[in-house]
Amino acid sequence: MSAHTFRGIAALCLVIALGAGVTAAIGVFARGSGATEQATSIRGEEFEYVTDGVYAYNAERVVAEGVGWDALTLFAAAPALLIAVPFVARGSLKGRLLAAGILGYLVYQYLMYAVFWALGPLFPAFIALYPLSFIALIWIVSTIDLRSLPARFSERFPRRSMAVFSGVMALQLVAMWVPRIATGLSGDLAGAGLLGTPTLAVQALDLGIIVPLALATAVFAWLRKPVGYLLAAVFSVKGVTMSGAIVAMLVSAWIVEGQLDLAPFVLFSVATLASGVIAFFVLASVREESSAQGA
Repeated sequence: MSAHTFRGIAALCLVIALGAGVTAAIGVFARGSGATEQATSIRGEEFEYVTDGVYAYNAERVVAEGVGWDALTLFAAAPALLIAVPFVARGSLKGRLLAAGILGYLVYQYLMYAVFWALGPLFPAFIALYPLSFIALIWIVSTIDLRSLPARFSERFPRRSMAVFSGVMALQLVAMWVPRIATGLSGDLAGAGLLGTPTLAVQALDLGIIVPLALATAVFAWLRKPVGYLLAAVFSVKGVTMSGAIVAMLVSAWIVEGQLDLAPFVLFSVATLASGVIAFFVLASVREESSAQGA
């Protein structure tokens, strides 16, 4: 693989990391005064929405959670991608896999923001960041020879742990969201937590993207398929950032509302810790030799 290719990917990752960092910083520090007003949706659901700041016209709970997500991106995901940039430029397989996992997280975050948040000043950033992140992710994957990938991992690759973790995460999301969807379809909008939105966008993305990805990772990692190694690296890193973002969201909502959703907080705190340990062992098992020769 050409050194120019790796430097090009690194440059794109640098742009994305800086863009995500700036966008997240604006979300955290320009969130507004916290002033709210009550509204009634066209379905008759009453909710509180924020009246100022870059996230104005979104439900108070949505903004509280979003600021927590932005904080995780600002202080963890964007810096981690910046750290990966020089390794990507050198053609490091470990660096590319780390970057791919973070890019997967950013694709999801800003796709969700683009289709879920009320139209606001950060909308252009959202619709720039998620496709750029997707392009960078695909570009990285195109530089990896899947057929030789299993040989690039040592026996320390946590095949069983990765498969179990991915399967549990898929089942957890299904168990969380299917009852909520059923609640909404039954007419209980408050129970479904629509919060003035027309549909359950987060649940659609999780069940349509994350669950299939998690199941594919579990199956292919367990069977030692070449694509399983790639999915394991991407999903484990993404698992750290995604689970960590949910924990940050819950803490941010706790600060605003004065009440912590204890069960999901505990579940995703454990998921963050577990995915962090697994991601460490996945990346630690990567063999870097001959990385500049086309892996």
